[in-house]
Amino acid sequence: MRAFTAAAIQLAPVPGPLSPESVRKNLDKCVDFTRRCVDATGAELVVLPESATTGFTPDCPVEELWDLVSELPGPVTEPVQQVARDLGVYVVLGTYERGPERGVVYNSSVLIDRGGEVIGVYRKTHPFCTEHVDGGGWVTPGNTVTVCDTDLGRIGMIICFDGDYPELTRIQAVQGAEVIARPSALLRSADIWELTSRARAYDNHVYVVGANATGVDPAGVLYFGNSHIVTPNAHIAAKAASHEGWVSALLDPATALASLTPGSNIGQGFDHLRDRNLDLIRAHRDELERPAETSFPH
Repeated sequence: MRAFTAAAIQLAPVPGPLSPESVRKNLDKCVDFTRRCVDATGAELVVLPESATTGFTPDCPVEELWDLVSELPGPVTEPVQQVARDLGVYVVLGTYERGPERGVVYNSSVLIDRGGEVIGVYRKTHPFCTEHVDGGGWVTPGNTVTVCDTDLGRIGMIICFDGDYPELTRIQAVQGAEVIARPSALLRSADIWELTSRARAYDNHVYVVGANATGVDPAGVLYFGNSHIVTPNAHIAAKAASHEGWVSALLDPATALASLTPGSNIGQGFDHLRDRNLDLIRAHRDELERPAETSFPH
């Protein structure tokens, strides 16, 4: 990894029912904010929110959502591919993805390179309870891990609720990820949003660039923004409020773990990846793979 500036952009979906026109307007907004952000910050990596082309809660039957989106790459990525090409930057875009059959929709993110090519597609592996198709929602879960090589470094991809699950980010870190892009439309609290990003960054000594939606989606659900960039020692390097806009920070491997706490003269001697007790993990592999649930009522 080399030093570069990353940015997280937070957007409000276009209000009202979903339609081809609203998808186009959401894409126009993604393009406009990406241009303005890169011009203002010089960011080489831009992360947009989860489901930025539609808003998170579509408020329509899954078959209609399938009709409104596309395969990846496809019409829902082409305008953002073009702006990445024009600016010579990497962009992570969250969007719903048309699956192989009408009614199969994935909650996906794409990593677009400087030439405007899609070099990585990630399908959310842990849909939130309200969106999961098995619970009456609209999203079919994915089952793959995505880490992409770039000239910036190795970029891993998760989406929103995935950040609650330490195993996914740990797999990516073991695969060499140095930066985790987390497009989100988080529905719970700012505390949970910050806690989970900081934990995943600290667990694995990776940067986390979290772009959270703001405003109101087509179903009237309200989002709070607070997009952030977290360092590998869990420091919040940049944090937004609730307005549309962006935050940016320099991601520098030379200083990422230079001290035990931010600004301290005490060095960090431990490494959460290197220092894992692999014998313990191997001895309890069966427990790690066993189905389980909390004992508390919920």
